Amino acid sequence: MTEQEAHARYVDDSNVLAAIGEWIAPLVQRVSVRLPLALAEAAVAAWNRDETGEIGEETPDQYALRDRAAELALIGLAISERGQLDGDHVAVELHPASVAAAILAAQSRDHQ
Repeated sequence: MTEQEAHARYVDDSNVLAAIGEWIAPLVQRVSVRLPLALAEAAVAAWNRDETGEIGEETPDQYALRDRAAELALIGLAISERGQLDGDHVAVELHPASVAAAILAAQSRDHQ
């Protein structure tokens, strides 16, 4: 198989994955989680950071790292808007994509 053929197959696979996502998305609800207060506060701090600087050229690893930081900030936004203090935890409903991003980040860290 040539590189072009492989790329075309990956494009097709990506389109199928997107179609599955379109089918599943309306069926998926927010997920209720309880986060330790320190983690919740760190997520909110990520949301509240002012990052107005220009982003230069990035390696794929740098882009992935920045993407994970953005996902953390979105969790911080959810906590800011809907989080409820529950002892030494914060209860919040998160979008499944945020839950998945956090799990993937943990798995990525485990494989480093």
